[in-house]
Amino acid sequence: MGREGIEATDEGALRDAWRRGLASVTALAAAAALIALVFLVASSNRERDAALQRERHSYELVIVSRALDAALARSEAALGRYVVSSDKQTGALYYDEWRRAGRLLNRLRELTRDNAEQAALATELAQLYEARGRELAAPASRSNYRRGWEAVGLFYQAGQAASLTRITAILTKISDHERAVLRQRSQLAAMSAERSNYLAALLSGLGVLLVLAAMGLGWATVGAFTERRLARRDALAEAERAETLEQAVAERTRELREANESLRREGMERAAAEAQLRQVQKMEAVGQLTGGIAHDFNNMLAVVVGGLDLARRRLDHEAQEVGRHLDNAMEGANRAAALTKRLLAFARAEPLLPEGLDPAGLIAGMSDLLDRALGERIRVRLIPAENVWPVWCDPSQFENAILNLAVNGRDAMDGEGDLTIEADNVTLGAGEVGHAPAGDYVRIAVTDTGIGMSPEVRDRAFEPFFTTKPVGKGTGLGLSQIFGFIRQSEGEIAIRSAPGEGTTVTLYLPRHIGATGVDRDRTRDNVVAVAPADAAGATILVVEDDPRVRTATVGALVELGYRPLPCGSGEEALGLLAGHPEIRLVITDVVMPGMTGPELAEEIARRHPALGLLFVTGFVGEAGEAGQLTGRDVLRKPFTVSALESAVAGALARSTAAPDAA
Repeated sequence: MGREGIEATDEGALRDAWRRGLASVTALAAAAALIALVFLVASSNRERDAALQRERHSYELVIVSRALDAALARSEAALGRYVVSSDKQTGALYYDEWRRAGRLLNRLRELTRDNAEQAALATELAQLYEARGRELAAPASRSNYRRGWEAVGLFYQAGQAASLTRITAILTKISDHERAVLRQRSQLAAMSAERSNYLAALLSGLGVLLVLAAMGLGWATVGAFTERRLARRDALAEAERAETLEQAVAERTRELREANESLRREGMERAAAEAQLRQVQKMEAVGQLTGGIAHDFNNMLAVVVGGLDLARRRLDHEAQEVGRHLDNAMEGANRAAALTKRLLAFARAEPLLPEGLDPAGLIAGMSDLLDRALGERIRVRLIPAENVWPVWCDPSQFENAILNLAVNGRDAMDGEGDLTIEADNVTLGAGEVGHAPAGDYVRIAVTDTGIGMSPEVRDRAFEPFFTTKPVGKGTGLGLSQIFGFIRQSEGEIAIRSAPGEGTTVTLYLPRHIGATGVDRDRTRDNVVAVAPADAAGATILVVEDDPRVRTATVGALVELGYRPLPCGSGEEALGLLAGHPEIRLVITDVVMPGMTGPELAEEIARRHPALGLLFVTGFVGEAGEAGQLTGRDVLRKPFTVSALESAVAGALARSTAAPDAA
């Protein structure tokens, strides 16, 4: 019996060993099958995702091609309306849609990069887009300058161009090809999804079986692990509480650190903002002060210059000493007028006469002027980039700014050194340079090898009347004048300098889309006009609210042989025009109480369209409409009798031709 019990025990142990081995083998086989199935499902999912990605790529390409076609169509439609109506908002819509088409074209080229045939079509489409842009730029430019019939003709020619048909054909070809590819990819994506779903269902079934098996095994082992689990539960709970407390402390520490850093940054930003606000308020207050002073000063100078000029004209054989004193007085008045003009430019109250210009060409044309102004010991290098964009600003103020910076550089180098003037294109982000908004700019950098500036001097460089030059060598208005001109032209200015390292002053002017060399003022300085033959003794209406300036202007016109008719307001001028049909020309101030000069000009254009008009101004400021003076005859106070003679002659010549031109 003992031997049989031992044999039975051995057989039971052997059966248990076999059962354990079989269970292990079965578990391993099930695990291997599960792993293999998981890999198959993952591979199938990757194939499905790749197929869906290709499908989305094709779908996006079709959408982008259609959107590009629609953007081009909307752009040309907007241009058609702009050509007909000359409405600036419609013109802006045309430019916006055309740029949007350019962005869609860039996206189309990115999407077709993986297909050589489609990429070639996209490249050709980009070339056609550039060619089409040039074809449409001509009517858009004519419309911008209100040359409607030319714009309509050019727009019609552009509508017949072969590029339009070719663009449509290429877009259709790209779209059709991608639709065919999209159908194939959709089928492949559906097959991949079906296979992935089948494998997922199989995996789910196997998972259910494994869950059932696990439940059986779990039920058998629950009892064995119950006591152990109860023993570890308390220890785990203590560990979790300790970890939770540690995380809470770490989180609170991080929050306090972030709050402290935020407060520090806020304090720095607030201090910087307060300093900037104080500077802006100071500049604004000084600008208003200089504008007001210049207003009254120009009126007084107009009387002084006119009276001195009349006295000198009537001085024939009198003492030479009197003539010398008159010349000295005239020189002093002209210097005061130049200072006033600088004050107005600093106050941003001087009316600009902007036009589209090529900055690189203008700087290159200043080469001789710079050589004469700076002397032989200053080596000037002009480095313009290729295809520098045009800008929209006053060319005279632009030249003055460049010359002023060059002279400042010469003085910083004590008359000997290298001066470099560079011009190139740059695209700025919002806030990258001062307050300049994001966009395309032309950057003009003037660099000298002089002594440089300390941080204190650099921070005050744009303040009016601040200068480091000796007494009599500078007024302190040069950089202030440039600052006012650049801001008035919607640009930005920056200085980079350090002691012993020279100085670079950089001007940023917004890019101008359009032609250059247009809209010049018709009464530029040093241009002599000739009055028509029948203008002798013509009746001229003088509208000026300042009685002293009015008296001086009337006296100058009498000296020139005209019949002046003075009045003190726009309302009075309209009454005189109604009662004096013989009036050939109206000379009017810009800033007047009640009806301003531009408002009077609008009434005269409506009631007497053939009548000539000449603006006389010394200050525009907030009350003046500087934009309405563009393209008008303008004479700036103070003026000499010769300047008045030339301006009146030119205005009379144009008033005589006005009825025929209409």
